[in-house]
Amino acid sequence: MTSMAQVDYFAYGWVTPVLAYLFSFLGSLLALKATARARMLPSGKEKARWLILAAWALGGTGIWVMHFLAMIGFQVPGSQVRFDLALTVASWLIAVLVVGIGLFIVGYGRRSYPKIIIAGLLTGCGVAAMHYTGMAAMHIDGTTHYDMQYVDASVVIAVVAATVALWFTVTISHTAVIVVAAAIMGIAVTGMHYTGMVALKVAPAAHSASVTGGVSPFTLLVPIFIFALLVVIALGYAMLNSLNERDARELDELQARLREPTSANAAPRTGFTPTAH
Repeated sequence: MTSMAQVDYFAYGWVTPVLAYLFSFLGSLLALKATARARMLPSGKEKARWLILAAWALGGTGIWVMHFLAMIGFQVPGSQVRFDLALTVASWLIAVLVVGIGLFIVGYGRRSYPKIIIAGLLTGCGVAAMHYTGMAAMHIDGTTHYDMQYVDASVVIAVVAATVALWFTVTISHTAVIVVAAAIMGIAVTGMHYTGMVALKVAPAAHSASVTGGVSPFTLLVPIFIFALLVVIALGYAMLNSLNERDARELDELQARLREPTSANAAPRTGFTPTAH
């Protein structure tokens, strides 16, 4: 029997899982606001831009940034942990692309459950592919393998979470409901990540050696915090855009009411017809 290393998923306590969840929540919140905005628009470039923003928010921030923030807390006793940069970037691209495909499937045409289910299946499998691509990027001093029961569970969670997320994107638009939905999505995405992490088993190397190649997980903090700044700016823009549209609709409704004749402002009928002089 090969001995397994006791890996640590929370090397910095609850800091990394809490930060991971917050980023997942923020990314989900922006994605839901952006898709709500896209649903109000006819097919065209502006609609596509809002859906692309939603894909970047959910895939790039809500999923990818969450994943690597959580991975900062992952340690293997007696070994460095480093990441292959090319595979790490590939995992980001996978996350954004698969979420984008799902959003464009449900974002155009008539809403239907078959479309949501198909898009959810594709997106969920893509999210799982992102997770395990990100895991493949990891360099440690040892041999890794996966408990397939947990792998299967993580894929199921990813598919269900993606399907529910896409259903949210095409059904809700009220801000309070969007916040609740984003909180639920954040729980599902981080739950999928840690389920996939539990699946990882590490057998220590027979002879200890330094880990070469790749970058330190702390190097990823720079792009992560750039993403953080961008997502806050984009979220603020989406919220402001939403408020401006609501104000414009309320102003249009008020002007329409003022143009309607009422008994109060209609000219009195006296039977007197003025004559020209």
